[in-house]
Amino acid sequence: MSEIAEGSRSVTKSNLRAAMHHNRLLSTRGLQERLFTFAFSGLVYAQIWEDPLIDMEAMNVQPDDHIVAIASGGCNGMSYLTANPAKITLVDLNAHHIALNKLKRLAAVELPDHAAFYRFFGAADTRANIDSYERYLRPKLDETTRRHWDGRDWRGRKRISYFTDNVYRHGLLGMFIAAGHMIARLHGVRLHRLLEAKSLTEQRQLFERELKPIFSMPHIKWLTKRPSSLYGLGIPPAQYEALLSSAKDGGGMASVLEERVERLTCGFNFADNYFAWQAFGRSYKADGSGPVPPYLEKRHFETVRANAGKIDIRHVNFIEFLKEQPNGSIGCYVLLDAQDWMVDDILNRLWSEIMRTAKPGARVIFRTAGDDTILPGRVSNAILDRWDYDAERCREMTLRDRSSIYGGFHLYTLRG
Repeated sequence: MSEIAEGSRSVTKSNLRAAMHHNRLLSTRGLQERLFTFAFSGLVYAQIWEDPLIDMEAMNVQPDDHIVAIASGGCNGMSYLTANPAKITLVDLNAHHIALNKLKRLAAVELPDHAAFYRFFGAADTRANIDSYERYLRPKLDETTRRHWDGRDWRGRKRISYFTDNVYRHGLLGMFIAAGHMIARLHGVRLHRLLEAKSLTEQRQLFERELKPIFSMPHIKWLTKRPSSLYGLGIPPAQYEALLSSAKDGGGMASVLEERVERLTCGFNFADNYFAWQAFGRSYKADGSGPVPPYLEKRHFETVRANAGKIDIRHVNFIEFLKEQPNGSIGCYVLLDAQDWMVDDILNRLWSEIMRTAKPGARVIFRTAGDDTILPGRVSNAILDRWDYDAERCREMTLRDRSSIYGGFHLYTLRG
């Protein structure tokens, strides 16, 4: 492995340790945290699992807004380009996510047309993508990113080859979804067949008949009692506890997962929900005729291409990036679900920097595993009292978030 690639991995591990390790190594929680850090150090998300339409509605993006967001798989950061902000900065602790985001940004500019762009990141399953990489992308990538995609994974495969056999089946989340399909098959259920449903009524019938019974089985309840069972969703031990707290009527984790899968299966028509296609079909439609993230839609391609230069991608901690920014300079903050991981001291450091860098009327959006916002009683009242929070509106937006896996969507708006 190259020195550059090794350096990126070292930074990733250092960043994750700082963010995740809050307990002694020789303790149950400490061991869980270190196991999660190990799992999270590779590619985790080829697709981000937050609905960008809800994000953009909540942020009400203005032409002079600087958006600072956690990058993850890059779908949302790229989709925000359709709202025409002044600038987007994507930050992430994980070098694999940084490399993926840089590849997407360059591809939007350098690939010849939407068909080639969709083939690469929508279908993502053909040798022609390697040809496009070699001809259009590889020569113009920075050295670190080029070495990443030319480099090999733990199986000895070149990472760029992920785009020849469905990149969405790779990474920690891809393996988790594969495991879900395997468990379903063992119970006689073929998840991809759910996508044949023609209406919400049929989707409900399939959920009740095919999926719901699985969650009541003793071995599923036993398995989901282990925090490590959800590492593939990118859920660390602290967030597992937050997710468990949302269980209704004293139910365990299996009941929580049943409720979230029910919302995904029955809450939105499959024809409009690309998250359901990834969960049950493990892909988007190869011909582009199905639902996809906004940045992959043909109607947005020229806007995404024209605005791609507005994206800055940083391999850095969110708080450390904010420390470099001028007072009152940022309009929108996208924290994903990262605050579920944080202890109170880090939460207050984060919000102190948000408070300093936010311009009047700035918006902060995030999601939580549990139903309620986690900030009251943890972040200083001197900070929170400066922000407006409409609980009813947030509940309504939560119900419209097509990804369906979070308990709550939250929007805070700075007064003035």
